[in-house]
Amino acid sequence: MSRTPCNIALLALLSVPPLAAEPLRLTTANVEDKVNGILTLMSYSMTLDLASSALQISDNDTGDPALTMTQLGGGATMSDEVPLYLEGSIAYSRYDPKFVASNGVQTRTIPVKWTSLTAAGGIGWDFALNDEWVLRPIGNVALGYISSDINSARLYLNYELDREIEFLDDGQMGALGLGGAMMLDWERVREEYEADLELRYSYLDLQNIGGDKAIDGNVTAQTANLWTRYRAPTGWTVMHNPLRYVLEYSHSEYLGEQRGALGFDRLSTIGAGIEFDSSAYPVFITRTRILIRQMFGDGVSGTALSFAVSF
Repeated sequence: MSRTPCNIALLALLSVPPLAAEPLRLTTANVEDKVNGILTLMSYSMTLDLASSALQISDNDTGDPALTMTQLGGGATMSDEVPLYLEGSIAYSRYDPKFVASNGVQTRTIPVKWTSLTAAGGIGWDFALNDEWVLRPIGNVALGYISSDINSARLYLNYELDREIEFLDDGQMGALGLGGAMMLDWERVREEYEADLELRYSYLDLQNIGGDKAIDGNVTAQTANLWTRYRAPTGWTVMHNPLRYVLEYSHSEYLGEQRGALGFDRLSTIGAGIEFDSSAYPVFITRTRILIRQMFGDGVSGTALSFAVSF
């Protein structure tokens, strides 16, 4: 009879369920911060900005691109008689940030992949100050879509994920941006040369508009830009028109929540190239420019080959 209590006690001990493992949690910030970080990334692609239109930053640990941004866009005034200004852009970006998560016992680094597509447009009106200076207010609207996943790390993790990390895994989100810009444009055209100068301040309020696992998020993007270009004949003739050499310079100062978000506060580019004039032919494209640009900023430098056309 003395064995029965022992058997019962042993059975009770074996039937106690094991303690559930704690899910992995991000060690810093929260879901709202992650959403705002995604929106900030998208904001770089939603404003016309030469400096960030083609940008790739590599991960120092792996050498692979941690950030890739590509933008195609432009703007033009319809005519002197109807000084309606229209601009637009489409952009693709890929950002691979890394987050640290812990369950109190073990710590894991989670590589995340954020991929976004954006489209933006603007409409403005030219107010001529004199023959060369124009003041141009612009209204802007932008739409974006981003997907987030940690598929590459899923097998490695093999842990239960909390709500914050679940948002990063296979999350989808749309974004809407509303704002405007003010541009001061100077243009001088002479037979010997052509010179352009633009000063622009852009403001965009960006918020998410739903998506799987989405929550509220809001950021404001503010950018101040300087862009200038000088063109002059080389003395050679191509396609029945002078072949021009082109010199360009741009500087972008990122303000508000964009400032320092990707590790830099400002970016500058300097470029040189040639321009072909095809206006003597019945084609839609009147000028084609090919430039090599050097980019530099806070811990950022690089070289790019640029291609542009005028209509």
